[in-house]
Amino acid sequence: MGRSPVVNGVLLRGEASMELNKLTIVQVHNGLKKKEFSSLELTRDFLAKIEKEDKKIGAFINVSPEIALMSAKEFDEKNKEGGNFNFLGGIPIAIKDNILVEGEKCTAGSKILKDYKAPYDATVVQKIKKAGAVILGKTNMDEFAMGSSGENSAFFPTKNPHDLERVPGGSSSGSAAAVAADFAVCALGSDTGGSIRQPASFCGVVGFKPTYGAVSRYGLIAMASSLDQIGPIAKTVEDARTIFEVIKGQDDLDSTSVELKIKNQKSKIKINELRIGVPREYFIKGIDQEVENVVKKIIEKTKDFGVKIEEISLPHSDYALPCYYIIMASEVSANLARYDGIKFGHSLARTRKSPASLLDVYLESRKEGFGNEVKRRIMLGTYALSAGYYDAYYLRAQKVRSLIKKDFEEALKKVDLILTPTSPTVAFKFNEKKKDPLSMYLADIFTVSVNLAGLPAISIPCGKVDGLPVGLQIIGSWFEEEKIFDFAQTLEESLSFNVQRRSA
Repeated sequence: MGRSPVVNGVLLRGEASMELNKLTIVQVHNGLKKKEFSSLELTRDFLAKIEKEDKKIGAFINVSPEIALMSAKEFDEKNKEGGNFNFLGGIPIAIKDNILVEGEKCTAGSKILKDYKAPYDATVVQKIKKAGAVILGKTNMDEFAMGSSGENSAFFPTKNPHDLERVPGGSSSGSAAAVAADFAVCALGSDTGGSIRQPASFCGVVGFKPTYGAVSRYGLIAMASSLDQIGPIAKTVEDARTIFEVIKGQDDLDSTSVELKIKNQKSKIKINELRIGVPREYFIKGIDQEVENVVKKIIEKTKDFGVKIEEISLPHSDYALPCYYIIMASEVSANLARYDGIKFGHSLARTRKSPASLLDVYLESRKEGFGNEVKRRIMLGTYALSAGYYDAYYLRAQKVRSLIKKDFEEALKKVDLILTPTSPTVAFKFNEKKKDPLSMYLADIFTVSVNLAGLPAISIPCGKVDGLPVGLQIIGSWFEEEKIFDFAQTLEESLSFNVQRRSA
């Protein structure tokens, strides 16, 4: 065994235990209850693995070993007598770097916030801390969650653990890569147009976007407020459900959040009574043929459960992408106006002597602090909201959004769940699409409609093409998360999508 690594002055154990690093939430919970290992041992192993391997992947922007080890030790002390504790108790978890953790840096992947420290915890962070989770650090992301590849971080790109020459997807690139590389048991991400589901698909893990309002957004650095939603990335469907159960619920600090009705957990849905919809518009020219074949094969396989498969139509799907990029960019323009070099973040006035004028502080601070993709979206949004163009672009996009939502309402009267590919392709190579923003935006073509309608959806691994993961997206009706989880878990277990299975 080699010399133990030192992270920020903290001595860690030697070689990371592959067995511990690969455990699911349920397996860790059972191990902690049986005293097979401690949270401190588990956390040391994860920190050692991150120290040893994350240099080549870039999943984390910031790792907090002292805080993580202290949290793990406190959990062990509190539970040394055994007894019951939350499923997230003692679990090492990673947090996307646009979700505030008090006292920790929160950059949103941007130079304009590179030195910003969060003054308070996001509501979801308060909840996972209360449950006893151990926060390992903050994960890398596309700047201000703007990107579909993980290449737009202002600091360094994240690489796909399945193939280091390929992107992990975005914008929750670090969170998905951290779970896929066994750097964390699970992670939190945010999803504005597919930013949890698409990287989950590319990295071969489970990513869940809850119904808009099911999880508080308080403490999430806003990108597009009517679309953003925090959700889990995990190794299994059951792990994703476990995290959702902890973070869901109404929050007085988020007026868009709602209290979910607690259902009887024993009364699960009857899979053989489900009607499954397959939208004809999602199997179109442009989707990779091998990806289409994998997804169609899995959809056909669901007939073994006794479900009824129906072809459905979502007629306004063709307009979802342009509609999304107008609404999203408009909200970006408004939300990012606060980064003006005065209140917080990078400022010309604090880095140079005697700026020529207040206007120079505004313009130069934003010019130096924002990356190209952020600037592009701010300009698009400002244009769409400007006098003379508001009705032609933003107002029209909102009307189309209503039509897209209506399509789903009509479809979900006929079927219980909708199955689609998560992404039209597997993970692509670095720089393959970076020079053409439109081709990059097309990576979200199957996910943005869900955000526009505010629906819940999950991506689960359903196979591989040339050794790269393919994701299946399962969409449900508003606040019917349990139906999605039940079906997804049945599918996952029956088809053995995950190599590491949950222990009974």
